[in-house]
Amino acid sequence: MDELNVTKILKKDLGFSSISVEKIKKLVHHLLKQNKRYNLISKSTENSIWDRHILDSAQIIKFIDFNRIRKLADFGSGAGFPGLIISLYHQNSSFHVKLYEKSPVKRDFLKYLINELDIKNISIENNVYEKEIVADVIVCRAFKKLAEIINISREIIKKPHKLIILKGKNAQTEINNVSFDQNYSYKLENSITNHDSKIIIVEVL
Repeated sequence: MDELNVTKILKKDLGFSSISVEKIKKLVHHLLKQNKRYNLISKSTENSIWDRHILDSAQIIKFIDFNRIRKLADFGSGAGFPGLIISLYHQNSSFHVKLYEKSPVKRDFLKYLINELDIKNISIENNVYEKEIVADVIVCRAFKKLAEIINISREIIKKPHKLIILKGKNAQTEINNVSFDQNYSYKLENSITNHDSKIIIVEVL
């Protein structure tokens, strides 16, 4: 899917504002420019950046109740997906996004983007293994196996929360390898960018 088709979906189907879409266009410009020097995204996905990275990240907003949540954390943000896209969708002073990324190069790029796009409701951290993470929603894309994400959820996130995890065709296999206790319930949703990909949504009481 090209830029024109994806921007139509962002506005018409997902409710992104024109201002947000313009900032996403600038994000894509800066990312492709910097990707010539740094491995921010795979070179093989540059030509499909609008559906492979932008729309894939943006679809997550369908599963977030922005009237209720105040804090969102993105584990393994990379070049800003999906957390940066979510922050551009909901530019509200009462809503905060925290990006967790271990790569110093990618953290520097994220800081650069935040400044260039004038994003106020966002911050960057380098380690998800903190003593405690306070978040209403955790999002993950190309992070770790589901079992490790659930382990972080159990040990580090103390309050009730939701996990939204973008996965490929092996999503069900990963679910089968996890032991959910009574505080955890999950469901699978289809991705709009790839018929083999799934979105795992876990509610933690």
